[in-house]
Amino acid sequence: MRILIAVDGSSASDAVIQEVAARPWPKGTEMCLVTTVDPYFFTRAPLLLEEIKLKTGEGLEEGARALRDAGWTVSTNVLVSNPRHGLPKIASEWKADLIMLGSHGRGSFSRLLMGSTAQAVMRHAACSVEILRPKQKNRAERAGMRVLIPTDGSDYAQMALRSVAERPWPAGSEFLIIASQEFPVIIGEFPFYAPEQLTELAEGSEKHATESAASGAELLSNAGLRVSRQVTEPKDTPSRAILAAADSWEADLIVMGSHGRRGFDRIVLGSVSESVAMHARCSVEVIRKG
Repeated sequence: MRILIAVDGSSASDAVIQEVAARPWPKGTEMCLVTTVDPYFFTRAPLLLEEIKLKTGEGLEEGARALRDAGWTVSTNVLVSNPRHGLPKIASEWKADLIMLGSHGRGSFSRLLMGSTAQAVMRHAACSVEILRPKQKNRAERAGMRVLIPTDGSDYAQMALRSVAERPWPAGSEFLIIASQEFPVIIGEFPFYAPEQLTELAEGSEKHATESAASGAELLSNAGLRVSRQVTEPKDTPSRAILAAADSWEADLIVMGSHGRRGFDRIVLGSVSESVAMHARCSVEVIRKG
């Protein structure tokens, strides 16, 4: 596995390195610690740019030491580029399987901020992306991780489930699979559905959600993981149902596919996965396969 870790020297970036070092990864995993220096701010100060690159490289090596001490092969890279464009590009060139970055950074210009850099990376990276958020204090001492995996039975959801099943996880980790029922949206005074048709649609949606959750639970159970499943009531949008489930279950991480059964409802990233990644209180990993 090849993991690109984007940092900027902030406390959020330190948390990213600590989280990566604390997790188990597949044998032979390689890591690249990368930070970006946006040349736009140094167009009139090229000598200062060289000095910043040197100091940034020294800082990266210091950060890489913690990962090397944990037994991983780690390289470093100072990228002179706008981070929103440069991170997806270097991930593609390095053939990364996963990009990991914090939800916030340190400065008004360079921070990895949801809505700017992190969101752009999620939208345009060709590989999986995880937005890391620090664990809440009441969860920090809990054994293992709580990983929530939403599924709608789509190929993308299956990719997320297989990714979870194929990876090592900390001892004591728990996994919850949720599936949300969906209803057609009826707007206006002249609905197109008769009551019996709505009943049929509701029963079909519940059956599909139940089967999707059961299938996912079987996949993870066969991988030796401790898993439970849940079908949520159709009271809200899928993204809000996922966020509510993550909060109530106190999830540490949400792992989900980049798109659902409705396919490419955004140009690059599915609307549900993007909404969850932007608004979750825990870490979120959006799975893509190249």
